[in-house]
Amino acid sequence: MSFSYAIDFGTSNSLLAASDGKKVISAIPIDPLSYDSTVMRTLLYFPNQKKVFYGFEALKHYNESPGEGRLIRSIKKHLPFRSFVGTWIEDRPMNLEDLIGLFLGEMRRRGNAHFQQDVTRVVLGRPARFAEDDGDDLYAQSRLEIAAKKAGFTQVEFVPEPIAAACEFRSTLQSEKIVFVADFGGGTSDFTVMRMKPGPFQPSDVLAIGGVPRAGDALDGSIMRARLSSYFGADIKFQIPFSSNILRMPLHLVEKICSPADVSLLMKRDVMEFLKNIERWATQVEDKTKMQRLFTLVEDQLGFPLFEKIEQAKRELSTGDEGRVLFEYPTIQLNEGIKKAEFESYISSSVEAILKTLDDTLKRSGLQARQIDLVCCTGGTAKVPILKEAIEQRFGKEKLQEHRVFHSVVDGLAHRAREIFS
Repeated sequence: MSFSYAIDFGTSNSLLAASDGKKVISAIPIDPLSYDSTVMRTLLYFPNQKKVFYGFEALKHYNESPGEGRLIRSIKKHLPFRSFVGTWIEDRPMNLEDLIGLFLGEMRRRGNAHFQQDVTRVVLGRPARFAEDDGDDLYAQSRLEIAAKKAGFTQVEFVPEPIAAACEFRSTLQSEKIVFVADFGGGTSDFTVMRMKPGPFQPSDVLAIGGVPRAGDALDGSIMRARLSSYFGADIKFQIPFSSNILRMPLHLVEKICSPADVSLLMKRDVMEFLKNIERWATQVEDKTKMQRLFTLVEDQLGFPLFEKIEQAKRELSTGDEGRVLFEYPTIQLNEGIKKAEFESYISSSVEAILKTLDDTLKRSGLQARQIDLVCCTGGTAKVPILKEAIEQRFGKEKLQEHRVFHSVVDGLAHRAREIFS
């Protein structure tokens, strides 16, 4: 019996399912420390350049040794960026394909241990769009394929994640339906319009597909930008010696402060040297204090736990009228209450971009909202009220079906693996 794997390699979480060519094996337990053993956090922690931990074990060791080693998260987000070659672990250079290859290789090893078989075939999920530019989109997929081969896979097939979610959904249908699939992840929001019916998937079933690199991480970054970034120097003013110009923190550095995936990149030597100069050139004592907080945030690797608190506040705002970011650390004391109306104003530009892509995808299908029979939503960001309400307004509340937040995509990939490798 020959197996093939289905891997949902996510910005925040990753899962592995399988097929033996005849049947589908749903997501298997690959992280015994996780609250759900089938869900592995997409995290790597290097206590030094020779050792690495994965998933919740990475988080455990990171928490036990605060400020030491290197925690890496959201590595999927960097795939389309040609300028991001890789990073350093102490004095060991590692390119992005190596880092992702390590993580996928660990998933493969855990899968092999579960099935007692060396599996070298995989169907990998990918966003509908890694990037808006076609060249960057293809470049991102090629890097992910290289990483998969570094992980030990010899046969690699890609399936867009919203199509995978639709494939899993199709297995429950008794008659043909026109379905709009909305998959909201950590890094991307993906949309597919499909004709669904019982039986194998056909490429002609896809009527339109679209995506945008805005999702959960972008919403978290919006909270950081609007309410917390000034606490870490984002609005600092400084004056270079012998210059009469008053300058502000460069925008590209502000964006890194506000990005869950990029805040750790401020640790680069040249960046830190520039930030130290900004501190020296600051025109106000208060601004120097803000920069000291930023150095603590970066040097003690607090970006991950801070954004975890921001994400928790976002979840609170998805179910209530107020969320709170409570974060305490020496020199850093945050206790910020956020009202629902404030949150919705912070995320408005991201929501607008997501909904525009949704509308464009529907338009390309040649259909109108009233012609859609069902709307299948998956991913944690689907629970954000302003997005959920916008989808209900477009299609009708009665058409919406929320699927399992984490498992719809990987189970759909397993269905496709059965069809591709049978």
